[in-house]
Amino acid sequence: MSNMGDQARAVAAEHHVVADKSDKPTRTLWGDAFKRLRKNKLAMFAVVWLTIIILVAVTADLWVPQVLGDPTASDTATMAANSRLAPSLEHPFGTDTLGRDVLSRVIYGARISLTVGIVATGISTIIGLVMGAIAAYYGGIWDTIIMRLADTFLAFPYTLFVIAMIAVIGNGIQNVFFAIGILGWPQIARVFRSAILSVKESDYIDAARAMGASDARIIARHIFPNSVASIVVYATMNIGGAILTESALSFLGMGVIPPDPSWGTLIQEGQKFLQTEPWLMILPGLAILTTVLAFTLLGDGLRDALDVKMKDA
Repeated sequence: MSNMGDQARAVAAEHHVVADKSDKPTRTLWGDAFKRLRKNKLAMFAVVWLTIIILVAVTADLWVPQVLGDPTASDTATMAANSRLAPSLEHPFGTDTLGRDVLSRVIYGARISLTVGIVATGISTIIGLVMGAIAAYYGGIWDTIIMRLADTFLAFPYTLFVIAMIAVIGNGIQNVFFAIGILGWPQIARVFRSAILSVKESDYIDAARAMGASDARIIARHIFPNSVASIVVYATMNIGGAILTESALSFLGMGVIPPDPSWGTLIQEGQKFLQTEPWLMILPGLAILTTVLAFTLLGDGLRDALDVKMKDA
């Protein structure tokens, strides 16, 4: 009887241990990454700053015209009196040569810059993922053709290549999306190709192939989820690069068409008054600097957070 009682208690204890283990939350890559990201103060500062910028840009129509004035309209009757005013409580960033509030133009310029950064990066990421997946998974002639095509794109200076394409297809925000997105895919393709090559010979890929899974299913369900971390990091940093490229195009008069505001256009307009009214150029420049820096810091934070080697750091 004593032995039977001991066995019953042992079985109950084993079941209790199993139940305790089952009650514990399952650890995932993204869950662990989020915990590590929250410990990165610079990355969290970047998240807060980008959240503020996005909220201000998205809600601009609700309050900016009423509080700061229309960013594109100018009043000829008051233009002379309001031209190039210094920063004040009424105009925190001052006014431009046409008497328009610079802060309102910076806020609406944020819309354009963020839209270009996100949309253009999305285009280049989609193209790069498709090209990189085909090159790495099928290899052979496909890998040779796609990688040599990527080398051809990378052989040209990126900014000059974008300027040349804009010169051919014309100015306009839609063409800026297209040019930056089309010409940015080679880097994404290379990163994704390397990630796929590191996992495609794994045992679970061979098992999925042996069970009759199609190539598209293997790529979508097995390879992509295990390779997406590096793409997320690179795409986040690439948004900052796209914002800089759009600003450079607008500075050269090949991007956003005035009177629509753009950070690059604001710098181009303010450079003529750098010695007398430096805020016209410096403040839009700070908007570019802080936004691009925030995306870079966030990308660095995501890289460290998604690195499984950093889980115990």
